Amino acid sequence: MKILAIDLGKFKSVACRYITETGKSDFLIVQTHVFSFEQLLSKESPDLVVIETCSIAGWVHDLCCHHGVRCDVANPSNEAWKFKNIKRKTDRDDALKLAQLAALEQLPTVYVPTPEIRQRRALLKYRQSLITRWIAIQNHLRALFQQQGVLLDRGHRAWTETGLLAIEQHVKPLEQCGPDELWCGEVALELQAFKSICQQLQQVERKLDVFAKTDAKVKLLRTIPGVGRCTAEVVVAYLDDPQRFTNGRQVSAYAGLVPKQFQSGETDRRGRITRRGPSLLRKMLVEAGWILLRHNLWAQRLVKRLSRGQKTRRKQAIVALARKLLVRCWAMLRDGTPWCDFLPLPATT
Repeated sequence: MKILAIDLGKFKSVACRYITETGKSDFLIVQTHVFSFEQLLSKESPDLVVIETCSIAGWVHDLCCHHGVRCDVANPSNEAWKFKNIKRKTDRDDALKLAQLAALEQLPTVYVPTPEIRQRRALLKYRQSLITRWIAIQNHLRALFQQQGVLLDRGHRAWTETGLLAIEQHVKPLEQCGPDELWCGEVALELQAFKSICQQLQQVERKLDVFAKTDAKVKLLRTIPGVGRCTAEVVVAYLDDPQRFTNGRQVSAYAGLVPKQFQSGETDRRGRITRRGPSLLRKMLVEAGWILLRHNLWAQRLVKRLSRGQKTRRKQAIVALARKLLVRCWAMLRDGTPWCDFLPLPATT
């Protein structure tokens, strides 16, 4: 069996040609480009291609599938892949280790979604980055006005049409600002960036709204009281095929919502959540957890039971609620069933 293990780089990649029957290996350097990889696959005709998960792993995997070559994508965060107590680590070492682990069938692989799902995830991440920049500009504008002793309206009112008109009264082109009014030019630049980001957000939201209206999975998750379009589309995009998970524990571990564990002899210590997997999925689930407290009786009872009425335990209870919400979303997508409150049966006398 011929294994072609490739350590991907931005400009050049190192490929290891490994023959499992003899254990012999040799290396070659290839440009990280579609045409160069096509030439490599045509020349080598490998039985298996192994790569690490990274930003460019998607198109490399698609290219291998297009040429009818099996491609495994390794998870470098897995303990089996980590290099410990070594004096040297090179691209050749990485490629050779990929090949050796694949030959031993001990390579920790990851699920690779379709190109359409990857594009959807990328758009969701882009929306989140726009929101982050949008909030950062709002905070910067508030800080500029506070430094000058001018207070803006509280909360969202500062960013309504009336609030923006009040901000525009202090706007002045930077090239026309004197030494004592440079902050007005800074406000002008930040306000321009703020309006631009708002327009970009509107375009992204319109596109995502079109997807949500035609996606049956998103409509199914929106039957949960307190779960809106944004949370539903993120859960659908990241869970993708619910059949790839065997049970709820795997779903929780995928989102990084399970506690870290250290066990040795009689010691069995559990810590904070692992935070592995997609951070956007965890963020949306935790935010949804706070909203569910106002609209979902099941969530209210669960948080009350887990927090035991103590305010100091409320945040931990919300994280636990996010995990349970994800598991129920997975079960709904797997079975195609709408939300049910699971109200307890009345006591019989």
